Amino acid sequence: MIYLKKFEPSDFSQLIDWIDSPELNLQWGGPAFDYPLTKPQLKAYIKDANHPGSSRYIYKVVLKESGRSIGHISLANIDLHHRSARIGKVLIGDKTIRGRGIGQVMIKEVLKKAFEDLNLHRVSLGVFDFNDSAIACYEKAGFRKEGLLRDCRKLGNEYWSMWEMSILESEYQRK
Repeated sequence: MIYLKKFEPSDFSQLIDWIDSPELNLQWGGPAFDYPLTKPQLKAYIKDANHPGSSRYIYKVVLKESGRSIGHISLANIDLHHRSARIGKVLIGDKTIRGRGIGQVMIKEVLKKAFEDLNLHRVSLGVFDFNDSAIACYEKAGFRKEGLLRDCRKLGNEYWSMWEMSILESEYQRK
C-alpha cells in the first residue's frame, strides 16, 4: 500500500502546501516550527538526518501503486544506548485518502524500522487529546497511554493537552 522514502529538499514545497493553518502546524510540528512553515525551517529540520547513526530519520510516505507522496512521518530522538525513540511529525497530507487505514500502515512501517532495523526497546509519541482518530490508530498499533500533559501547548488564547503514549518491544512482538 505505502512505503517510506527519505524526505528531501525536493519534498519541501508539498509539505509546506499541506500545512495550511497555524492549528495544523502545531498538530504536525509541535513548538519546533513557526507558521507559516518555510524552506529554511525544513532545511534545518533535515540537517544531519537520514544517515546511518543519525538520531533522526525523516520520511515521506509514498503510495506504492502510483508513486505519489501522500504524507510524512519521522522517527527521532533515537537513543541507541537506552534503545528508545520518538515518532513525530505524523501527517496524511493528501486529504482525499484520509480514513482509509493508511495511518495505521504508516505507524506499522515506522515501528518495523524502530524495532527490527534499529533494535529499539521503546518508542513513544505525543498526540493532542482531541485527536480521536489518531489516538485510536496508535492504540490499534499497540501504543498505551502513559499520561496526560495538561495544557502543555498554547495556540492563541487556547491551551491544548497532549497524551503521552508508548509501545515496548515486547508489545510490538505480540502484534
